[in-house]
Amino acid sequence: MLENGKIGSRQLTILVILYTIGDSILVIPSIVASEAEQDVWISGIVSVAIAPLLMVFLYDALRKCYPDLTVVEYSQKILGKWLGIALSLLLISYFFITAATYLREMGDFITIQMMPDTPIQVIIVLFLSIVLMATRLGLEPLARSAEILFPFVVILLLSLMIFLLPEIQFQNLQPVLEGGLKPVIKGSIPFIVFPFIEPVAVLMILPFVSQKNRIRKSLLVGQFLAGGVLIIITMLAILVLGSDSTAREIYPTYTLAKKINIADFLTRLEAILAIIWFITIFIRFSLFFYATVLGLAQTLQLRDYRYLVFPIGMILVVFTIIMAPNTVHYNKMISDIWPYYALTFGFLIPLLLLIIAKVQKIGGSN
Repeated sequence: MLENGKIGSRQLTILVILYTIGDSILVIPSIVASEAEQDVWISGIVSVAIAPLLMVFLYDALRKCYPDLTVVEYSQKILGKWLGIALSLLLISYFFITAATYLREMGDFITIQMMPDTPIQVIIVLFLSIVLMATRLGLEPLARSAEILFPFVVILLLSLMIFLLPEIQFQNLQPVLEGGLKPVIKGSIPFIVFPFIEPVAVLMILPFVSQKNRIRKSLLVGQFLAGGVLIIITMLAILVLGSDSTAREIYPTYTLAKKINIADFLTRLEAILAIIWFITIFIRFSLFFYATVLGLAQTLQLRDYRYLVFPIGMILVVFTIIMAPNTVHYNKMISDIWPYYALTFGFLIPLLLLIIAKVQKIGGSN
């Protein structure tokens, strides 16, 4: 066992809430509004009604086949050594590339919105340094840090919602279902994929939850609560900015926070949104980077995954910079290609593993 730490069900719930919100709080309103326009709230409700139940029962059923193993380990049990190693390496590459997208997103956001004269490489290296430290410390300290940061996220989210109430314009939600159900369904796909299907890396930490019988409940509660937050934030973006402005903006929720104006005294409180996003993206990024190095160490049968943290971190910096030549190219990749890529690794591969494991179990019992 390369990871000796244990986390409780409450810590798992908090981790799930934070990583599900993740970068979605910043980018989901724009992506969904470009498809569903003013009906994004319907897309959100449809997504949150379907995705948590579907993904949690899939992941929990798969976990129960091998409760003490990570997805990288039981892939080899289910598929055999060589095919299992090949799939493990594919999963690890997905964790690595996804971590790179978060790092690039952090660099783009800060250089575009806050520090335009700062080289993106500096931002990337500074943020990655924190994640490397968290990964080296292990899963338990990461879960404790999530517990400590969680109340701040709750307070800031409530503050953001309350401060935006005077800016709401309900006519922005009309007309309802103007384009029929097709735009709503198209808008629900990214709302399902980005928050709920993309974080398949959670399968790398479930063996380390001490209360096995509460895992399903923790996953469900965490995803439903986070989904509710994303619906509210997306609705606020439409209610305050309108569907056209929300779809055009790269970071509509950050623009949303700029609209806060309480008696001309409390104004431009975009720092609230930035802090929320920094915390949630830190947890999500750390989860994926941890899954990358732990999975690679398990595949290579190393004694300690910590040997890989800094080498993989240095490779990640280079890959993050060269993966997209500019922000426009990166955003197009995320909106056009990424949902299908994430759907393959977050849903189709776990479903395939579960089917094969169940068939093997039936065959073994006969």
